[in-house]
Amino acid sequence: MKKEVTLKRMNLAEQAEAIQAVLHKAVQHALSVHKRLGNPIATWKDGRVVIVPPEEIVLESDVDTTKQ
Repeated sequence: MKKEVTLKRMNLAEQAEAIQAVLHKAVQHALSVHKRLGNPIATWKDGRVVIVPPEEIVLESDVDTTKQ
């Protein structure tokens, strides 16, 4: 006997800000792990792949947001 599964419709656009915040936090976490372990990251700049050494990885917590 098969069990019927009903899928609910989700409007992801209504949750866009929350989704963006979670993704941003995940990226910051991944960058901090790379920096602490001394691993470089690869990023895209001016149409080319650029390798960023761990000492040049800028974390959001490293940026002084009080100066403008």
